[in-house]
Amino acid sequence: MITSASNQQMKHVIQLNKKAKTRYEQRVFVVEGIKMCMEAPRKDIVAMYVSESFLQTAEHVQRIKDYSYEVVADNVFKTISDTQTPQGILALVKMPEYTLEDLLGAEEKQPHLLILESIQDPGNLGTMIRTGEGAGVTGILMNKTTVDVYHPKTIRATMGSLYRVPFYVTDSLKETLEELKGKGIFLYAAHLKGKQSYDRPDYKKPCGFLIGNEGNGLTEETAACADEYIRIPMEGKVESLNAAIAATLLMYEVNRQRR
Repeated sequence: MITSASNQQMKHVIQLNKKAKTRYEQRVFVVEGIKMCMEAPRKDIVAMYVSESFLQTAEHVQRIKDYSYEVVADNVFKTISDTQTPQGILALVKMPEYTLEDLLGAEEKQPHLLILESIQDPGNLGTMIRTGEGAGVTGILMNKTTVDVYHPKTIRATMGSLYRVPFYVTDSLKETLEELKGKGIFLYAAHLKGKQSYDRPDYKKPCGFLIGNEGNGLTEETAACADEYIRIPMEGKVESLNAAIAATLLMYEVNRQRR
């Protein structure tokens, strides 16, 4: 059993939680909680750690009986956890590798993309990934200045969808958007200049939605890549919606039409 926070393995977990640079150098990230650990692809789990008290519940012991794991003293586990009330289990998982092609989906399914520019809130990003799975997106495209998809708060907010929704981070959003348009994907931008309500276009064809930064929206350069601006009607004095909520409305409208 590991009884010291200065243990090298424990230091390693803390570094992975705190530093994106370490995560990307090693291509490994940390997941916490029973759901996130049990849903991780078995072949990608590098290490698993459980607290002493976690093993005092018979159901927990049964759940992890086929896994190899290290036991960690409760007080030490609290130091490596990124949550206020740790569930007592975490795992180190290999990062998946996706290409742009992976985002276009299987042949029998028309591409349905969520395209994010400089989203800053980890909770927003995680929520979009989770909702994207529910709405049936084929993939999520992000630019370099979007918050790290492996940030602990992003991971928690995905509730496991991170393992199942293909995503790709591009060095040049403009170039990648042009490439997508060349593949026949029609791009819509949720934009204040939009004349048409979001529920009017036909989304049965291959499509993608551009969602901008929470505070500033889309940059002019990115917005100019859209084939059409659409708007979400607003009542009262509200000027805009939370980015994740706006993305949800758009993704589920595609889902509704394709059903």
